[in-house]
Amino acid sequence: MHQTLKNIFGYDEFRPGQEQPISDLLAGENVFCVMPTGAGKSLIFQIPALMGDGLTIVVSPLIALMSDQVSALKLLGAPAEALNSTVSPEDNERIWRSLRAGETKLLYMSPERLMNGSTLDVMRSLNVKMIAVDEAHCISQWGPSFRPEYEMLCELKTHFPHAPIVALTASADEVTRKDIAAKLFGNDVKVYVSGFDRPNISLAVSPKQGWQNQLAAFVKTRKGDSGIVYCLSRKKCEVAAQVLNGLGHNALVYHAGLDKYTRDKNQKQFVKDPGVIMCATIAFGMGIDKPDVRFVFHTDLPSSMENYYQEFGRAGRDGDPADCEMLFGMGDIRMRRQFIEEDGADKALTRRAHKRLDRLIAYCEAPTCRRRSLLAYFGEDSKPCNNCDVCLDPIELKDGLREGQMVLSAILRTGQRFGPAYICDILVGANTKRIRDFGHDKLPTWGVGKQHKKPSWHSIIRQMVAAGFVRLDIAEYGGLSMTEQGKKLLRGIAEFSYRPQFTKNVSPAKPVKVKRAANPKLAEQGLSEAELELFARLKEARSSLAQKQNVPAFMIFHDKTLRDMARKRPKSVDDMASVHGVGKAKLQRFGTTFLDVLNIN
Repeated sequence: MHQTLKNIFGYDEFRPGQEQPISDLLAGENVFCVMPTGAGKSLIFQIPALMGDGLTIVVSPLIALMSDQVSALKLLGAPAEALNSTVSPEDNERIWRSLRAGETKLLYMSPERLMNGSTLDVMRSLNVKMIAVDEAHCISQWGPSFRPEYEMLCELKTHFPHAPIVALTASADEVTRKDIAAKLFGNDVKVYVSGFDRPNISLAVSPKQGWQNQLAAFVKTRKGDSGIVYCLSRKKCEVAAQVLNGLGHNALVYHAGLDKYTRDKNQKQFVKDPGVIMCATIAFGMGIDKPDVRFVFHTDLPSSMENYYQEFGRAGRDGDPADCEMLFGMGDIRMRRQFIEEDGADKALTRRAHKRLDRLIAYCEAPTCRRRSLLAYFGEDSKPCNNCDVCLDPIELKDGLREGQMVLSAILRTGQRFGPAYICDILVGANTKRIRDFGHDKLPTWGVGKQHKKPSWHSIIRQMVAAGFVRLDIAEYGGLSMTEQGKKLLRGIAEFSYRPQFTKNVSPAKPVKVKRAANPKLAEQGLSEAELELFARLKEARSSLAQKQNVPAFMIFHDKTLRDMARKRPKSVDDMASVHGVGKAKLQRFGTTFLDVLNIN
């Protein structure tokens, strides 16, 4: 294990959470790993795949992901191939010859390609020693309606009874983890959850008021940074790119409405070129292995905590500081609820989707550390992070005893069966036909909350749901009812504080300014002035090599490797072998080029 890690990948030791799953796979055990993006999930199957004989099949959802991983492995001297629709007939024939000869050790395929009957027949005739299912959350979240072959992966154990299976994902809550363990492994699996924290990423949420101005303010100090701007609609992607290009940034667009050639061209340019901002729908992102994305900006509310975690997790994969900001407005909630209802899923899945959205809304309105709220969702406890907008600029909470009692009184007096919108109407004294028909305009609670506008009451009710004072009935018609904790608040023996921030009227001309938590240039801290100059020259050499090889620069060497070179200043090939991330194949191919730069007098 350690010899393979050093010789091929150039690393002296495993990262936390890698070694035991690899040992289990080598012992023939099934493994399910949930690890943060950038924590080195791929090594868990790549190391055992490269040890000894036999073929490892890697099931991957996207062609771009396959291509990038295979290109990176080939630069390391590893025998890896991919079979997909982009492979030419000549290459297809070459790959099959290599497979039959036992020369290829890693084969990347989509679930659709693998689970095809004729492909399975051929694969069963080969020496398949292991199967890796990447982005495994798709088994639970995409399911039979979107990618039916992901559901068919549950039959892998039948087709390959002697091959251990490893499933990997960066985002799966407890419900999703149990679903995957049952479907893919029949619960015969060792599950490793290595943590979800990405401490290098700063998190911020702002009220949505003039998103174009807010986006412009956010990118103002980020010229030359690579980033992703997520938008809910195709049209908004186009507008966002126009705004950014008008400000002198290099922005591209990616969404399902573009033709395949344009999508592929834009994606390749984003991955290979520095300083590109991609304005995209959620169609973009999974498997994009670009380590130096310095920011992710959401112009709209994502659909769930898992999706939000996946999307902002595309930033800072190199471990250097990155910033993520989300804009959040009432209209987003309405749109998301509508999407859930129109999805056509069964009642149980629809209810689960609403609950996940509720939890994301509670995160947006969290009165305390965002990271704590995020990690709590995935079952982790943590201390305040000092790297989110709430920690850096603490919110002044307001005592909400009186407001909470007003809400609970309105819920109780109307029979605990009406939804948030109706309760808000009661509190502000709305004179609607529905209220008059029920006679609720005669209630003592009608109009008692006129000091707040309806958006404020909506926010307060959501925070009360998040705090456990009120229950939202997702299963039926979204009625509100009082919990045991709510009864205590109504009697005045419990406390409730709320954040008024998202109820303020923010002028579109003055976008909310979130204190920036991290300076991306801090990545070079610890380098002397001379080392910084050397680092810059090494990056130039890397860029030149990448252009010749037609691969992204990071596939040659990561920034961390170049910084280590600048510090150590190796004088010989043997010295270069001690640099972090320099394996045998890359040492032979690129070592001399970088030694020449390092030893210029």
